[in-house]
Amino acid sequence: MVSRTTDDYADLATSGCVALCEPAFWAGFDRGSVEGFRDYFRQLTEYEPRRAANYGIKHYTWLCINPKESEDTALAADVISIIPEFMDCPNVLGIGEIGLNKNSRNELKVLEQHVDLAAQHDQLILVHTPHLEDKHKGTRLILDVIKNDSRINPERVMIDHVEEHTIGMVLDAGHWGGMTLYPESKCSPARAIDMIEQFGSERLWWDAACDWGPSVPLAVPRTACEMRRRGHAETLIEKVIFENPKQFLSQCNRFQVD
Repeated sequence: MVSRTTDDYADLATSGCVALCEPAFWAGFDRGSVEGFRDYFRQLTEYEPRRAANYGIKHYTWLCINPKESEDTALAADVISIIPEFMDCPNVLGIGEIGLNKNSRNELKVLEQHVDLAAQHDQLILVHTPHLEDKHKGTRLILDVIKNDSRINPERVMIDHVEEHTIGMVLDAGHWGGMTLYPESKCSPARAIDMIEQFGSERLWWDAACDWGPSVPLAVPRTACEMRRRGHAETLIEKVIFENPKQFLSQCNRFQVD
């Protein structure tokens, strides 16, 4: 939400949103220093929660260096070293959005470091899967990294941006899967509903992107409307858009919603 205006918070509140979680993500450019990330983490843990609270919304966040900035392994190591400074902040849910962008060796190294950090501090994990033609390969690499760390409980990991060809392997590995709703890429509302109809609703939820490019903060309630148009029960809609996220996120004691 750091890239959005207060109008978006007002619209979310009007739609019935009571809480949101914002992963650390790419700023649209590569940041050049660990101090830039320290200021960004302060923005996520100090300023943004106050901005959301003005609209009656609880703001939660995740911390990491985004995969797009992981090629600079020295900078990544420095950034990872300061994350523990912020782990006790009341709105921090865990480590994320970690993962892969181009499936490079450097990205894999930094992913392993993030997973180790999460394991050391018993943190939830939020994972970014690539938006490329090799999403399947990238998802498999990510699953292998997580599986290779015996300290990680699969049910405490959310694998985001799943699509038709990756959702099955994520669920089979025991993880949660997120479908990111975008107007131009990733997953459309129709495809997201199709996947619920095909794979069921266990350990799945939808999330809306609120980043620097074309994105729709209200994508989740709009997709709920499409589910109603298709004739799905309100109990199923509530499960996908509220109960499932609540169940996963409540594994962190800081997450509290009624």
